Amino acid sequence: VDELFQTYDYLVLPSSQVYPFDATLDWPKSVAGKSMDTYHRWMEVMVPVTLLGLPCVTIPAAIGKNGLHNIGLQFFGPKNADAGLLSLARWYHANIEIKMN
Repeated sequence: VDELFQTYDYLVLPSSQVYPFDATLDWPKSVAGKSMDTYHRWMEVMVPVTLLGLPCVTIPAAIGKNGLHNIGLQFFGPKNADAGLLSLARWYHANIEIKMN
């Protein structure tokens, strides 16, 4: 990951692999046709950033038709880049229009 940050200041991943799901479900049993065998599997996209201890901020990216099915982006950077990451999040919030689907 350190090599990526020699080229890029920050990286972006989706904040989740699925839109919010019915609260009566334990977890989504499949994502894009791939079986999710455990509760944590559907959240795989968030795990690497957390395990690496990198600063991360999650920002809304789209809002579903009913206003409930939101999806976000997680911006993350190298260790100790917290202030710059917060500045990026502030810029994004001020300059990018979040679209209703």
